[in-house]
Amino acid sequence: MYTLYVKIAIRYLLKNKLYSFINIGGLAVGVASFILIMVYVNYERSYDKFEGSEQVYRTYMDYLEGDTFVPGDAMTYNVTGPTLKEKYPEILDYVRFFYFEKVTFQVGENILEQSRGSMADDSFFNIFNYKLLQGTKESALKEPNTIVLTESLKNKLFGNQDPMGKSVKMVWDGDDLTLKVRGVMQDIPKTSHFKNAYLISFSTQKAWDIFGPRHTDLNWNMNNYYTYFKVDNNTNVAQLRQKIITDDIEDDPDERHNIQAIQDIHLQSNMPFEIEANGSSTRVKFLIAIAFIILILSWLNYINLSTTKSLERAKEIGIRKVAGAQKRQLIVQSLLESIVLNALAIVIALGAALILLPIYNNLTGSELGIGLTNLKQFAPVLGVVLLGMVLAGLYPAILLSSYSPSKALKGKVRASAGGLNIRKGLIITQFLATIILIIGTFVVTKQIDYIQNQPTGVDLNQIVSIQGSVISAKKDSLLQQEFNVLQTELAKLPFVEKVTNSKTIPGASFDQLSSSVGIILPEGMENDKQIFYQYYAQHDYFELLGIDFVAGKTFIETPRKTSNNVVLNEAFLKVMNIPEANAIVDKTIRFWGNDWLVTGVVKDYHHFGLKNPVLPMVITHGQSDNNILLKLDEKASSIAGFSGAISQIESTWKDLFPYSTFNYTFLDSKFEAQYAEDKKFSTAFSIFTMLAIFIACLGLFGLTSYTCIQRKKEIGIRKVNGASVFKILQLLNVDFVKWVGIAFIVAVPLGWYFMNNWLQNFAVKTSISWWIFVLAGISTLLITLLTVSWQSFTAANGNPIEALKDE
Repeated sequence: MYTLYVKIAIRYLLKNKLYSFINIGGLAVGVASFILIMVYVNYERSYDKFEGSEQVYRTYMDYLEGDTFVPGDAMTYNVTGPTLKEKYPEILDYVRFFYFEKVTFQVGENILEQSRGSMADDSFFNIFNYKLLQGTKESALKEPNTIVLTESLKNKLFGNQDPMGKSVKMVWDGDDLTLKVRGVMQDIPKTSHFKNAYLISFSTQKAWDIFGPRHTDLNWNMNNYYTYFKVDNNTNVAQLRQKIITDDIEDDPDERHNIQAIQDIHLQSNMPFEIEANGSSTRVKFLIAIAFIILILSWLNYINLSTTKSLERAKEIGIRKVAGAQKRQLIVQSLLESIVLNALAIVIALGAALILLPIYNNLTGSELGIGLTNLKQFAPVLGVVLLGMVLAGLYPAILLSSYSPSKALKGKVRASAGGLNIRKGLIITQFLATIILIIGTFVVTKQIDYIQNQPTGVDLNQIVSIQGSVISAKKDSLLQQEFNVLQTELAKLPFVEKVTNSKTIPGASFDQLSSSVGIILPEGMENDKQIFYQYYAQHDYFELLGIDFVAGKTFIETPRKTSNNVVLNEAFLKVMNIPEANAIVDKTIRFWGNDWLVTGVVKDYHHFGLKNPVLPMVITHGQSDNNILLKLDEKASSIAGFSGAISQIESTWKDLFPYSTFNYTFLDSKFEAQYAEDKKFSTAFSIFTMLAIFIACLGLFGLTSYTCIQRKKEIGIRKVNGASVFKILQLLNVDFVKWVGIAFIVAVPLGWYFMNNWLQNFAVKTSISWWIFVLAGISTLLITLLTVSWQSFTAANGNPIEALKDE
């Protein structure tokens, strides 16, 4: 019996090619879009999930701002971990990390610059369940001056050789240390927020002179450590969090410790000094909403077309009922037809998703895959699709089986008022979703354009930053002299206008800043609650970057290229309640136990881009080899060519530092990179909005086609009685215009609400202009009229004789 039903279903689909094409095409596009989006969503949600990860938490600092504590720092103190374990029996163990943004390794003649690594307690493998390929978990990080390499780093440094027990020279911050390899571990998964390429034993701090007592002695003075801990299975985490918050373990009323699950960090944490730029739960929620909107639109199309098409099958159902078919059998047959159609759509959708996945990976910057390895993650997605497939087929099946056989055989079956209202509701829902998506596309595009074109307060054009690690036995002072010589030589190049250096650059991470609390302002005013951020630079740093002064001037130049001069920004004045810039210029402030002379105040500039607020900054006068900044002459560099200019700069560097690494960054490119994820989101939003519109148009096209067929005789009679083509078009299109109007009224407040919430993720944001809603409504109306009028115009121009020849 079921085989017969399947055969009938296939024959019906082949006979009604337009109906089949529209339904299968719409469902395939909807399911493929849903799969692609949900694969990305599952990837984002899979971060930091390993065996036992549900018991792992990170502790971080809340700081008091005004009367409210806010998340202030992802780093904690070196004493935080030991104190938590001692005080709270629920905590089984802890691990501390001292993070290295970038170091240089040397093995023989092989010099390699490596980013992302840490010093870690020997309890690391008790908390993070990563496989150790060589060595033992108990001893790998036990002794000082030992290192564990990831498999990838081991291959870069040693190739196919066994690294165990061999030495690696590490250079960091101008100092070097020899380490013994005590283990090789698997590469940290890409779905980890903390991607260490190597781990050095935490006890190495005491053996390395570069770390003084402030690091090696347990204290509450320097929060430069990431601290994670593992809790007992039966722990009430909410109670533990409350105890840690209220106990004030650091005995400081202006700060407190807090905790967060490691699985929540990637999507829900965005505080200063994060290890890397995390994802966005808001972005993921928006993508989930788009995925379901597209999928539901394709189902609504199917329901609309199936119920409309069911009127044509009334006689068939009447004959089947007279022949003895039961209602249950008719429902099963209709459902099987739905399953066959949906199965074809799913097969096509899976094929399309696999083909389009490389393009989608390029768009999202991910390495997503659909295969047996992630089948467990993918199962809920397929479950939603299959459940929706059954539910979408259920209403048409029940409707089809409910026709009266006597009315069906007499040709008197008509759509009921309730059925018409349901179809109208489905169509209005499609228009509503389409308008909201179009509003979203306009707002996202407008916001991305806005932040890209807003003044940042700094000129980054034609500026290149060069960095590198130097392998040298010279003392710091001698090495610094060579860096001074390097700057002098670089300034002689014909395409270089200016040269300076600084600890950080606009667009760099928090890792290159220091954060502090506690400052004495002029006239003895003390502020020990407000956080401020610090970095150091040379006197000509502001001129090179085009940062303007509102009062005072830059640092006073000294032969040592360092002094007690500081420059503040306007944001610092604001948070410290200093009424005007001139009130603090040439005055002394005190922090870090030293007196500092304020020489000037600069206009606020966006160090971290326009997504973040301007932070209170204190720029001190000092020399750094972190970033040597070169302002290139546009004409001269264009003659030499940028590649030629960089080659000459590298050659000058290598002449002075033959044993070193060399890197360069164009500041405008680095700054723009902060918006890369938002640009990808904007592109994805636009693409999936267009797909949703395409699905809606397919449904409208099919619905209009069958409406015209059903009203063929009515149109013929009206034409015979003198109705013009325009009147016929008006008759067929007026309902769609009404439905778009109703959807528009509902979509405007919903669209504003959703997009206003999204904009809250930006410190600098555009307005949601009135024209966005008008344009979205007009666009939807035009798309609708173009889709509907094609079929309507064909029907209105038809020969009425053909329509009425059977009457």
